[in-house]
Amino acid sequence: MTQTKGTIVKVSGPLIVAKNMKNTNLFDIVRVGNLGLIGEIIEMHGDKASIQVYEETSGVGPGESVVSTNYPLSIELGPGLVGGIYDGIGRPLTLLREKAGERLTRGISAPTLSREKVWEFWPSVEAGDNLEAGAIVGSVQETSAIVHYIMLPPNISGKVTEISQGSFKIDDAIGKIQLENGSEYSLTLNQRSPVRKQRPVKEKLPPNTPLVTGQRVIDSLFPIAKGGVAAVPGPFGSGKTIVQHQLAKWADADIIVYIGCGERGNEMTDVLNEFPEIQDPKTGKTLMERTVLIANTSDMPVAAREASVYTGITIAEYFRDMGYSVALMADSTSRWAEALREMSGRLQEMPGEEGYPAYLGSRLAEFYERAGRVLTLNGKETALSVIGAVSPPGGDISEPVSQATLRIVKVFWNLDSQLAYKRHFPAINWLKSYSLYWDKIKDWFDENISSNWSALRAKILELLQEEAKLEEIVKLVGINAISSTDRMKMEAAKCIREDFLHQNAFHKVDTYTSLKKQFLMMSLILKYFDLATEVISRGATISEIASVPVKEQIGRFKYFSDDEIDKKYKEISTQIEIEIGKLAKGGDE
Repeated sequence: MTQTKGTIVKVSGPLIVAKNMKNTNLFDIVRVGNLGLIGEIIEMHGDKASIQVYEETSGVGPGESVVSTNYPLSIELGPGLVGGIYDGIGRPLTLLREKAGERLTRGISAPTLSREKVWEFWPSVEAGDNLEAGAIVGSVQETSAIVHYIMLPPNISGKVTEISQGSFKIDDAIGKIQLENGSEYSLTLNQRSPVRKQRPVKEKLPPNTPLVTGQRVIDSLFPIAKGGVAAVPGPFGSGKTIVQHQLAKWADADIIVYIGCGERGNEMTDVLNEFPEIQDPKTGKTLMERTVLIANTSDMPVAAREASVYTGITIAEYFRDMGYSVALMADSTSRWAEALREMSGRLQEMPGEEGYPAYLGSRLAEFYERAGRVLTLNGKETALSVIGAVSPPGGDISEPVSQATLRIVKVFWNLDSQLAYKRHFPAINWLKSYSLYWDKIKDWFDENISSNWSALRAKILELLQEEAKLEEIVKLVGINAISSTDRMKMEAAKCIREDFLHQNAFHKVDTYTSLKKQFLMMSLILKYFDLATEVISRGATISEIASVPVKEQIGRFKYFSDDEIDKKYKEISTQIEIEIGKLAKGGDE
């Protein structure tokens, strides 16, 4: 394909305008200026193209050339992605450092996947087989935890005329496919996929199972479904990044894609330092063996933030198409929205609310819609879940990005700065958060964990809401003005907050809680509450109930490992009955 060569006529920060570009297409990748900076065409007017450049444009001026590749912004997909660290446009940062040293030079490029590494390919089809688009043709052992399934691209189908087993580099031909028009397609281990275009699936399915995260406030009160979308808004310092790190470490997904979109460099550094050292509870190997990192930090040009979001979701879709359950963390979509606002301003578009473009909501919707539980082209049922952090200025969720996100997502985990300042982690406000997936997945909890799960959850939420109402009364008239029964509700809610909802991310055991353990914890707290409420009517006082020794044991239950919980549950449950029973008037009945 012949390349189109234009000339720069205007430079405005990351926006370049070039003329003589009539033979190019929207969203084509171009090389800008003498340095060959990477850019993408985002608008066309006659023969003039507006280009957003993904690198610093200082020193670039009118008269320099712009060369189009005539290909859209794409990411190379194949063995070698897992465990890699890439920038927003898919360049491997480790390789760039080897080429350029500590400071990256502008215009530098490197292929996403290594051209030197040799992979052992095992075919699963034979010559003569007729294959549909997206069919699996074989596999490569990418890491000890992940088998990488080699698939036909979504636009290729035909008859296998040749397939080989053996050791291959990424560009080597492993087989040949005869297309319906009679031409021959050379099959390699890699393929390219446009990042702005959703990878096709056979069918989208309704979500019906939870994405287990091991975080009690999420799993028990505000669960997300596999294939679901969630938003984590909160002000600076409220723990958005820590929540996403916890989900990346512990979520029940085969592959994790973590996008650092415009966040501070030290936060991505924490990920890069921690993940290789964390032992994956599923495989016993390092967590990096099933993780892909997109590191687009705040010192990179704002335009690159948009590319990083699309690059990450395309990689996630690729592994979903293999049949893996994938969880994507985007931290944070507010930085992406800021990039859209800057480019919109430079394009002199009519601004919407607070200067954001009028199409902000539709862009966010396009991104979140790529999540879902699906039936892939090769017939596998799997899911891609997306959790996006939102960073509203001052924690004000009435601003446009938060509101546009809330209209799209089904789960809202509202992070509260007051809880964070009290060192309550996760700082998810139980009065403002919600999950619209609950009605679709509650049957799963009742069938797979306990038939009482829904009832316990409803009781927990009811007590927390009652506490909020009673606190308002106490502020006005004092604690002694409310009944003993209401004071017991406040005592139980305090127990729920401090012993159940509070979770130590840095504790070896408490960092992750299985669903069975969560159920037992809820059961102990509510048993304590129910028996205490009963003995109050028989003369026991709140101070006596609050000072029983077993209360401390209930709080320490979360530090027992799963091997111990059955035995400890029986012991503590029996102790609750004994100690609370003794408080009733008439002795130790």
